[in-house]
Amino acid sequence: MAPGDACYAFLLTPQGRIVADLELVCLADHFLIDAEPETREKVRQQILKYKVADQVELEDVTGATTAIGVEGPEAPRIPVPEGGYTVAPFTVTGQPGYRIYAPAAAREEIVRHLDAAGAVAAGAEEARTVRIENGKPRYGEDILETSLPQETGQMQAVSFQKGCYIGQEIMERIRARGHVNRRLVRLEMEGSEAPAPGKQMIGGQEADVTSAVYSPELGRVVVLGYVRAGG
Repeated sequence: MAPGDACYAFLLTPQGRIVADLELVCLADHFLIDAEPETREKVRQQILKYKVADQVELEDVTGATTAIGVEGPEAPRIPVPEGGYTVAPFTVTGQPGYRIYAPAAAREEIVRHLDAAGAVAAGAEEARTVRIENGKPRYGEDILETSLPQETGQMQAVSFQKGCYIGQEIMERIRARGHVNRRLVRLEMEGSEAPAPGKQMIGGQEADVTSAVYSPELGRVVVLGYVRAGG
């Protein structure tokens, strides 16, 4: 990565299981690592455990940083506020958009700018509904510590060109084999009652449901879950 680049990546165990998913931004002299709040300490410990350069330092900037997502079909027309903030093409929902990283003290000013430009604030449940509608998995809900990258379908988070990294041997072994036994898919079902996580029969096939929501937009339930590969 060069300064200005951004990417989505998995942090793996030596067995190829997913410790966390990360959104990375390369800046002039450091990387910004954006992870789910629940994985913050786990990510820090994993990096410290395997770092090989003595001059690598980790700093938790959670309290000093704000991250604001602008997402949805109209997001590209909402201008980024001036101020030299870091902007990356990450979204929670899978809709077009971007994320602004800035000092925490700048949050209110940025929100005022976005409100004036026509953006509308959304809550966590609204974002979750759109995320599931778009089939975008979330770590801790759809992507688990037991998951292999190939099972999740999020292969943009794995490289087969870069040098040695933790879990690479397993990734290459699975690629050579050509398949995994299960895969994460998006399913739809009639009705308004979202099924609970766990084994369910949906559309004539068994699925291990990880998240589900009733979609007012579609008038039916949308499900994310694991099914047998080829199912």
